[in-house]
Amino acid sequence: MPLRLVLASQSPARRKLLQAAGIEPDVLVSGVDESLVVSERAEDLCLELARLKAQAVLGRLRSTAEERTLVLGCDSVLAFDGEILGKPADAADATRRWRRMRGRSGVLHTGHCLIDVVHESRAEAVASTTVHFADISDEEIAAYVATGEPLAVAGAFTIDGLGGAFLTGIEGDPGTVVGLSLPLLRRLLAELDLRIVDLWTKVAPGGQEIEHLG
Repeated sequence: MPLRLVLASQSPARRKLLQAAGIEPDVLVSGVDESLVVSERAEDLCLELARLKAQAVLGRLRSTAEERTLVLGCDSVLAFDGEILGKPADAADATRRWRRMRGRSGVLHTGHCLIDVVHESRAEAVASTTVHFADISDEEIAAYVATGEPLAVAGAFTIDGLGGAFLTGIEGDPGTVVGLSLPLLRRLLAELDLRIVDLWTKVAPGGQEIEHLG
């Protein structure tokens, strides 16, 4: 039975990461209001948000006998200095964060919730990666915030964009920092008796033809 992956996220970075790994997802934005969910633990918060996103999209899908549909919800938060940091409220908030984070470290947590629509089964988990921030200057912070990039992402930084220059290293899977861990996705698929190769498309990145192994 053909497999379809629906990504319950508007994040271009998550979609691009999947595409680079040979997976072409459909995208449906969940519309979940993240501000309504509160938790004292970053791991619990990101997993609950991932779960809510997947469930919201699930309610808009219809299962068919012709294909097996999977819904993947993801959410990321940064645990730093005893606080849980999502997207900054505005430029001033992003600036304050960077002045605190520079020269220090935090842990980026990304929750994953994978639901099999046909079999009504679910697998979920959190991936965590330690991020070390460079001791950047006030001028660099101002220039970075002015680009608008840190305003759209959890923790006010990226690893795969302009913000990558302001990190000195990570401990863990870099995909977690992007917002989706491929090794964790593989493990979640296995819990549903599926293989990640079953999601590969026939055209690999760069246009190289590959055989569908599913």
